Amino acid sequence: QVQLVESGGGSVQAGGSLRVSCAASEYTYNSVCMGWFRQAPGKEREVVAAIYIGGGSTYYADSVKGRFTISQDNAKNTLYLQMNSLKPEDTAMYYCAADLNPCGGIQPIVGYWGQGTQVTVSS
Repeated sequence: QVQLVESGGGSVQAGGSLRVSCAASEYTYNSVCMGWFRQAPGKEREVVAAIYIGGGSTYYADSVKGRFTISQDNAKNTLYLQMNSLKPEDTAMYYCAADLNPCGGIQPIVGYWGQGTQVTVSS
């Protein structure tokens, strides 16, 4: 059964930190590539970060480089996104995704989506 369940979103002031998690079913976690997307009101969904599950190579959107870190815990079938130095423009619904192709870039094809977790950054 394919399942991606996000958690850890919330509200934080600018400059603060949050970590969002994505618990994946074993089948989904066998994907070659997983990642995080976000969608702000009135904007298109965009890729934030991606990671090769086997090798650990990562991709980051320019807007989050140096502030966000994507990581994995293979023992727990869990994907994480650590977000530091948050800005109001990071406010969005954050989605976990699996089976990205390619693994990164502007518009990868996505096989599976989670339902999302809201992140709100106030100034």
